[in-house]
Amino acid sequence: MKQIWCLLAVFAFVSVADAQTVKSNIPYAEPAHERQVLDVYSPENARNLPVVFWIHGGGWQAGDKTLVQAKPKAFVDKGFVFVSTNYRLLPHVDMGTIVRDVARSMHWVHDHIAEYGGDPKRVFVMGHSAGAQLAALICTDDRYLKAEGLTLADIKGCVPVDGDTYDVPLMIETGAARRKALGQPDPKFGHFEKFGSDPVKHRDFSAVNNIARNKGIPPFLLLHVADHPDTTAQAERLGSVLKDAGIPTKVFGARMTDHSKINDNLGQPDDPSTVVLFDFLKESLK
Repeated sequence: MKQIWCLLAVFAFVSVADAQTVKSNIPYAEPAHERQVLDVYSPENARNLPVVFWIHGGGWQAGDKTLVQAKPKAFVDKGFVFVSTNYRLLPHVDMGTIVRDVARSMHWVHDHIAEYGGDPKRVFVMGHSAGAQLAALICTDDRYLKAEGLTLADIKGCVPVDGDTYDVPLMIETGAARRKALGQPDPKFGHFEKFGSDPVKHRDFSAVNNIARNKGIPPFLLLHVADHPDTTAQAERLGSVLKDAGIPTKVFGARMTDHSKINDNLGQPDDPSTVVLFDFLKESLK
């Protein structure tokens, strides 16, 4: 397996735009599982550029690092190196293993991104849906980074996009109440089971329970669908806790969109969330 992934990674630079290159399927673990790989998109002749570290969604059970739509070109055109990572998935591993995969991937970025023109001290962590929960947790619970020899100081900013599990117990309670009101059965593998079927684990995997002053938590931009009750409630909940801890935080609800489109359109020049995002990045890099 190691030889296969190394062969995929070596000399895999291909032109995808006049000013952009991509290197695909780089293993970030040793030995690497087939899901423990990432892609790096860089401007040509990049040097010491800020980095966007992207975590895909898919309910922690599906999704892939290649489903990035307009994002790589949009960030590369703005002078960023863009990294998109895979991680192992439920039910083959548990939630803790998934978070540790993301932290391990970030360790690779810290050690190697300078080889691709990136600055390991200016990394922005972002993700959509399940990736939003992972991004928020990695940027608030520093135990995962510390296990990789990193700190929250290595992160310049965090941008979770339309996540519904920054407060896992709240989401579980909300879903249960809704199903009861509608006479619907509980799912066989819903949030309760995905996060470990243990209320202690549910609290532990919630970003809201890992926030404190003077912890080094980076600035946050929380993007969400304004008409989505669950992701709106979760964004406002996380935003409130962050602000109470004195962490610079902006919450933006995008209108006339949905859970998929807010992700698909991120990077489009006329997209409202994209405008807010690049304003956040500009301010964070001052």
